[in-house]
Amino acid sequence: MSRRDDPHGDRDDLVFRALADPTRRLVLDRLFEVGGLSLGKLVAAVHGMSRFGVMKHVRVLESAGLVVTRKVGRERLHYLNPVPVQLIHDRWVSKYTQPGAAALGVLKTVLERTAPPPVAQAPKQVYQIYIRATPEQIWDAITKPEFTAQYFYGSRVETSGTVGAPIRHRAPDGVYLWSDDVILESDPPRRLVQSWRALYDPELAAEPSSRVTWEIEPQPGGTTKLTVVHDELEHAPRTAAHVSGGWMFILSGLKTLLETGRPLGARSTGAA
Repeated sequence: MSRRDDPHGDRDDLVFRALADPTRRLVLDRLFEVGGLSLGKLVAAVHGMSRFGVMKHVRVLESAGLVVTRKVGRERLHYLNPVPVQLIHDRWVSKYTQPGAAALGVLKTVLERTAPPPVAQAPKQVYQIYIRATPEQIWDAITKPEFTAQYFYGSRVETSGTVGAPIRHRAPDGVYLWSDDVILESDPPRRLVQSWRALYDPELAAEPSSRVTWEIEPQPGGTTKLTVVHDELEHAPRTAAHVSGGWMFILSGLKTLLETGRPLGARSTGAA
């Protein structure tokens, strides 16, 4: 495949360049520790650099998709978005991890050292991804079992997609219930808000429900921006730590499925 024919190449380059700078990695580390920081707090975290200098680095991270901003009141808060790193892994690292590919071991090492892990216990987690699909296709992928079975750890969703309706995920065996939630808002194919409580682990099931918001926004050129916000996690620290890794895999798998028609491959354990 030529460079011109590679639809992911330019975005991959942005991610690699963003991660190459130590100041930008410092910003990501800070957002890993504490999500939802204002620009002023990020400036305070980068000693010896002007506000304008930090702003330039943040813009590079935003362009690469590694930082997502959300307006809260008068402030614009910044959140770590680890999904682009997961996409880099799925595209460039995982397929080269066979014996004899030692030359690419350096790439894997660089990614492992520089790419921040997902936020462990933030009360709000924000994930964003661009998918070459229509909003309607993404809505169907979220609400129809034939799709979720291929990217959501094998689980099959059960829902009508309407406000007040249940939204359940059943394990691949079709019997065991992984989640039994409710739809809080529904505006197909643009927005879906649901409660979230994992039932497959007793400690997670003991925590109060949190909330997941799916925001689906069409973009120029036949792509759609999907933003997933998982919040109301203040009283569910175990859930916050658990889902932070799972959402990356789910969204990467969703993108691959819709763009190629093939799933990434089976994941090892439970839902997000």
